[in-house]
Amino acid sequence: MKSGFRHSILLILLMLVGLPALRAEEGSSLDVKSFIFGHTSDAYCFHITEIKGKPVCVWLPVIVHSKTTGWHCFSSKHVCELPEGETYQGFYVAPMTDPKYPGKLVEVTASGEVKRPFDLSFTKNAFGIFLVCGFMLAFFLPAARKYKKNPEGTPTKYQGLVEWLTYMVLDGIISPSIPKSKVPKFAPYLLTVFFFIFFCNLFGLIPFFPFGANVTGNLSITLVLALCTYVAVNIFGNRHYWKDILWPDVPLFLKFPIPLMPVIELVSTLTKPFALMIRLFANILAGHIIIMVLMALIFIIGGMYGAGMGGATSVISIFMMVFMTALECLVAYIQAYVFTMLSSIFIGMAQEEGEPEKHLNEKPIKK
Repeated sequence: MKSGFRHSILLILLMLVGLPALRAEEGSSLDVKSFIFGHTSDAYCFHITEIKGKPVCVWLPVIVHSKTTGWHCFSSKHVCELPEGETYQGFYVAPMTDPKYPGKLVEVTASGEVKRPFDLSFTKNAFGIFLVCGFMLAFFLPAARKYKKNPEGTPTKYQGLVEWLTYMVLDGIISPSIPKSKVPKFAPYLLTVFFFIFFCNLFGLIPFFPFGANVTGNLSITLVLALCTYVAVNIFGNRHYWKDILWPDVPLFLKFPIPLMPVIELVSTLTKPFALMIRLFANILAGHIIIMVLMALIFIIGGMYGAGMGGATSVISIFMMVFMTALECLVAYIQAYVFTMLSSIFIGMAQEEGEPEKHLNEKPIKK
């Protein structure tokens, strides 16, 4: 306990030392919207710090296709450092205050119209996805190779850790929700989803390169994850599952001639992945926004009441940020757990076999 308390105090002191000096003068203001959503949304570069007013960034490749000028590939430095009103090869990054394309790369046509090109740029979130996938391969494959070479040998501590993490998810989440015979079929997908979400959530909390990408706080990412579960549920659903949807066991007037219950059941197949998508996206994004708001309070109060009041506020804000970061570490696991558990339940419901029908005139056999 004493060691943990000392570590917490040291972390707070390091954050205080590393906090940029408050230089806001009275009357200055902070664009809170751009500050918060500029850090939580996707970007074309990794912003690290500023030295003498110049940003220090890791520039990522921009790959876009214009209907008029064709394909373009260049460093994001050319569009992220543009003065206001200028373009590079007809492109620029719209500001976060733009009502139509906030923070997105846009094209200015010859007629002056602003459009979104076909964008395949390697953004911050794309980099974060590849980073997590690479980490997962580097973490799990060596243990798998050792088991393959010596399946009867005594596992090392590293193999024991990988095995414990795997069986924690397999026995604690997947197996109780899916019929035993179907577990080997769906376990690889569900294990991959759990660890992908978990590591994305954790890496998003580390505020320096190459981490910090808010992958699961992006609606496009959670949409794809939810669609994968939707495919696993509905494409591989058995005959009994589709029978309950298209011809449920309800009174005939509820399904013929007006198919009221079948329509409701079909709609329910869409609400399940929608709930998965929104739950993961909202919880992760909300945690990041709260941390950024706590940080923004330092500069807002410093700008309104002076650097002294801002410095006093920074102590409270940093304590709260440390608490929220610790809470977000727990949320990182909970959201991976909830997404995997609900996906397992939905898949299990689509794999259950119906009970054999009993005839009304059948009499029990007397012994």
